[in-house]
Amino acid sequence: MKRESAGDRIFQIINTVVMITICCIMLYPIIFVAGRSLMSDVERAARPLALFPEKISMLAYSFIFMRGSYVGSAYFVTISRTIAGSACSLAVTTLAAYVLSRKEYPLRNAFTVMIVFTMWFNGGMIPNFLLVQSLNLNNKFLVYILPQLVSAWNLLIMRNFFSSIPETLFESAKIDGANDLQIYARIVMPLSGAAIATIGLFYAVWQWNAWFDSLMYVSDRSLWTMQLFLREIIRNVQSIDLLDQSSSIGALPPAESVQMATIVVATLPILCLYPFLQKFFVKGVMVGSLKG
Repeated sequence: MKRESAGDRIFQIINTVVMITICCIMLYPIIFVAGRSLMSDVERAARPLALFPEKISMLAYSFIFMRGSYVGSAYFVTISRTIAGSACSLAVTTLAAYVLSRKEYPLRNAFTVMIVFTMWFNGGMIPNFLLVQSLNLNNKFLVYILPQLVSAWNLLIMRNFFSSIPETLFESAKIDGANDLQIYARIVMPLSGAAIATIGLFYAVWQWNAWFDSLMYVSDRSLWTMQLFLREIIRNVQSIDLLDQSSSIGALPPAESVQMATIVVATLPILCLYPFLQKFFVKGVMVGSLKG
């Protein structure tokens, strides 16, 4: 076994120190926000730089999810649009990518050019608003799914991934009598777990963080997303208006606590999901970029 030189050991030590430092820098804001959301107003004023509370206070979280608050429904809307939107986007993206990856399809290149064209030019905000209005999607849950159903970039990545699958597998399946739908379901999909997980996470993160479509097309507060409420809280620190006028608020927690608690509530699920799918990122994206 080859012995490590002094230079290799020094490099490993420096590399480890640098990576630990970067991890600490990345984790500090998350720990700071989570800790401050659990502090009382008195403790936060007395310990402005503290990361962990001496006494946990759940007042901000109780306020967010208290009876009469729209935040609970906004959280449900965000989870629903993330699950439904990601599933629908993945289904359409994989089906379209499979068709465009087949060399025998005569319109393959023409459709690919049109899809790439949309990455460079788009109609803009006003045409999109008029389109949504003409489709009668305002104040409807489908406005979160249909207008952004497919990402051209994700479609091209998936198409390139499918193109990298050996052609002999398709030929063997056709000899055995399989049609395109069977090849897609029984061969292509099982072999594309890495790409599907990667693109699925891309769609899920976008759906989870999206708020502008809710601002543009939805005036019904019961259909607002969590991110739009977070934006409203940040904009209106001194006047948090999340409850029905008829609701009994009682003692309001400090606005900063509600801000911090809302950030935790809005980001925690996607942070928990990311580590399980992160390992697919390099494999899924890199394999999808090998062939055009």
